[in-house]
This record gives sequence, structure tokens and C-alpha cells, in this order.
Amino acid sequence: MTDRPIAPVFPFTAVHGQSRLKRSLLLTTIDPLIGGVLVSGPRGTAKSTSARALAELLPGGRFVNLPLGASEEQLVGSLDLEAALQQGRVDFRPGLLARAHAGVLYVDEVNLLADALVDLLLDVCASGINRIERDGISHSHAARIVLVGTMNPEEGELRPQLLDRFGLFVQLDDTPSPAERERIVRTRLAFDADPAGFVAGIAAEQRALAERLAGARARVEAIRFSDADHARVAALCHEADVEGVRADLVMLRAARAHAAFEGRDALSAADIDAVSELVLAHRRRQPAEPPAAGQAPQGAAADTPAAEPPWGELPPQPVPIDAVKTVRPLQAKKF
Repeated sequence: MTDRPIAPVFPFTAVHGQSRLKRSLLLTTIDPLIGGVLVSGPRGTAKSTSARALAELLPGGRFVNLPLGASEEQLVGSLDLEAALQQGRVDFRPGLLARAHAGVLYVDEVNLLADALVDLLLDVCASGINRIERDGISHSHAARIVLVGTMNPEEGELRPQLLDRFGLFVQLDDTPSPAERERIVRTRLAFDADPAGFVAGIAAEQRALAERLAGARARVEAIRFSDADHARVAALCHEADVEGVRADLVMLRAARAHAAFEGRDALSAADIDAVSELVLAHRRRQPAEPPAAGQAPQGAAADTPAAEPPWGELPPQPVPIDAVKTVRPLQAKKF
């Protein structure tokens, strides 16, 4: 369920294609307060492979899988009330959030997870702190996790209220080109044939990426937002007609992480543009289509606005007489 496995893990730098997915995962590694990544796509599109490979780039290499049947206590941990009342100390039994600190928490089929657990997960992800309260006794601990939730849209959608709370959203393309398919298959077969040798051969690239991420994490908090950055983000979010300002906050954080990953000490318009669709894709509200030119709205005259009925009153509905059928009375059954 957790921690670094004994068998070699497919390296992140060997994952071909899915550039938006990889970019999103790397950005949340630099700043986990971005709020996690939701990945939507069919089976066989490297969702779990990429998430597990990402954990290998982190110092602790922690990868925690949250099962769909987990309880709230298993997730957040529990408090020993007897020890608190009798001995005056708080004994905390860590949950999955504590084990995932500074690592990756992976939720496959997050759309099938109980809404209360998803809500709790996103709260902790956005704050970086897990708080447990029980009968007046409270405990808290750091929980800076890289949350990765995946879903197959054919198995149901996530509620809009929860969808908006994921920082970034990636819709995977399930139709790679023939050349890309061949490259992916050849690489996977090479790994399966000799996992240890494959990992050793790509170790230098893995180390370089891990060092680049470490440098970005050390640099990111020092990057400041200019007035131009705020104005550009506000304009993009307003144009997308998103609700609230969560998108603005996430876009600024993601753009700052992108600048840090590129080795810069200040944001540019390119950083904002690179992350904007990842932030807005699941928050953009589609405007209603206007009526065609010269066409009046349905139910109204071409040159006169339709009169609205009083609030709560339904307009009369025509009922054809020949649609009414004679109903024979029910006969009592004999027992």
C-alpha cells in the first residue's frame, strides 16, 4: 500500500507522451498546495504508472494508495481517548495522510470514493495540515502531499463541487500516433525484460530531474507576483467565467512553480499561459448559445418579447381529447 517497493519502478523520465500529465505532476511536486491533480482518461493511458514513478523522484519515495473502501479513521488517523483522559497525553495513531507526507497519495477511481472522504482529502491537500478532533481533544500534523486522483469518465463523473477543488485537471488522449504507440511499447518491453538494467541505464536522467525538482522547491517561495501577473490571471479567469477565485489562486501558484522549474526567479506571461488550461479546463462555464440571427427565442413572437407567467405558475398545456382513454373499474379478485 505504501512506501518504496522492492521491485524496480518504471522511471518517470521513460514515460513517453502525456506531456500535460507529466507537467501537472511535476508542478504539484514543487508546490503541493496547488491542490492535487485530477486525471481523466480510459484504461492503459499511464495514469497509475506516472503517479508511482513520480514518487521515486521525491526524497522519501513514498507512494500511498488509498483504497476505495477506506474509512475516515484510516485516512486521517485516530486519537487514544483513554490515554488522554487518564494520563493527560495525546496518543496519535497515524493514518494514510501521515504516511503520505512528503510523498504521493494516489486515489484510483476517485469518482467512486465517498464524497466526504474526497472533501476531506482536498481540504488537507489545500492547507498542508491534517487536523483530527475527537470529543474535545485535537491533534494536527503536517501533510504536504502530492494528491493524484484518476477516473474513467465511463464509470461516472465527479460532482462539480468536488471537481472544482482539484487544483489541476488533465484529460488524457487515448489515441496516440502509430509512431508514439510503437515507442511506448518498445520502452515498456525493454523495462519488463530487464527492470534493474533498464533503471540503471536511465539513472543519470532520473538524478538530474530529481535535482532539478529539489532546486525548484527551494526557489519557488522566493518568487513574487507582479501587478502584471495578477492582471493577466484575473483576465483569463474572468474570460473563462469561472466561479469564485480559487482558479486565480491555483493559476498563480502553478505559474510560479513552472517558473521555478524552468530556473527563473520571476514569472513571465509564458509561465501563466503554460498552466492556464490545466487550471481552467474543469472550471470553465460554457455560455448559453444565443439564438440564430433573425430568430426569436422559442415561444416568442419575432418582434415582441414573450410575456412571462407569474412566478411558480406553469403555462397551460394542450391536452388532445382523443388521447384520453376510458379506464375500466377494477374488479375485486376472488380469493
